Amino acid sequence: MKKSLIALAALAASGAAMAQSSVTLFGVADATFAYGTGTVSKKTQLASGGLDGSRLGFRGVEDLGGGMSASFHLEAGLNNDDGTGGTTDTNNQGKAASGGLIFNRRSTLSLNGGFGEVRLGRDYTPHFKNLTAFDPFGTSGVGTTQTLKSSIGGPTTIRASNSIGYLLPGNLGGFYGQGQFYMGENDSNVANKKDGNGVSLRAGYANGPIDVAGAFAKTTYLLNTANGTGGNITTMNFGGKYDLGMVKILGQYSQDKVIGTGTGKGLLGGVQIPVGPAGEVRLSFSTYKVVTVGVNTPDPATNKIAAGYVHNLSKRTAVYGTFANVTNKKGAEQALNNSKTAPNKKSSGFDFGIRHSF
Repeated sequence: MKKSLIALAALAASGAAMAQSSVTLFGVADATFAYGTGTVSKKTQLASGGLDGSRLGFRGVEDLGGGMSASFHLEAGLNNDDGTGGTTDTNNQGKAASGGLIFNRRSTLSLNGGFGEVRLGRDYTPHFKNLTAFDPFGTSGVGTTQTLKSSIGGPTTIRASNSIGYLLPGNLGGFYGQGQFYMGENDSNVANKKDGNGVSLRAGYANGPIDVAGAFAKTTYLLNTANGTGGNITTMNFGGKYDLGMVKILGQYSQDKVIGTGTGKGLLGGVQIPVGPAGEVRLSFSTYKVVTVGVNTPDPATNKIAAGYVHNLSKRTAVYGTFANVTNKKGAEQALNNSKTAPNKKSSGFDFGIRHSF
């Protein structure tokens, strides 16, 4: 159960009205026995995040009156297998910083009201949300969609730092949307002054059993920059989910175009099937192909099949197992669970774990 600390804070010593505030401590601990095998090497490990990413977070809100509120959200990624923290990209240019407790997953301050939400800080990019929302495995563990694992979308594929975002209010009859501008924060007198700058937009509609959304993003990089992304990156994707009751059907399409490198195109189709009151079967097929720039260059492609089962022991605790296999073609060498495989060869892996949320 989430623990909330409720406090009443005085707005002024002169006897001004009191405003209600709340702070919540929350988190996830997810331990996974993970195994991966490839033609070059195998890997056996106790890992973290096979079902949900392990994290420790704090969030709070203050009622400002008049339908407005201020809120914060600080969320640190954790590796509960060894107690270390995560890494973060401070300038959206692939230069990871690490340390102890880093709020790398999310670090935002927001102003909320009838107009929606203005959100400042490090956050998920809107174009990533389609990849995770319409993946049966929620982009966690060995079953994660190949549209993410093979993506050439660069450092802002999942999150962006130094962002200014806006989210539509939640009372628009099922329509939702988000816009985000993020900055690389480079000096104005350098050649790559715009590196890490970008914009991401997402719009969707969710009503009853239907949820569909599309997204677009563009991030600026110079050619041959140190982050290895090539030039400017343009991403578009869309996805959907339909709940039939006995089964949820999910699908997505993604495209990443990198100037000077090529164009990556991916597809996913999958299902989530409830089993009794506490279980769920997850199945997916995903594929990603990179059409590279140049004549007679290979166009690497990877196909993945994944199958998993989640059993909820309670509202907060679940056990799970996932198996996945990838097939590489035309020079691709994607491998699972940190194993290594030769180009054009297969790799397989599985996760067995337990997740506890609080």
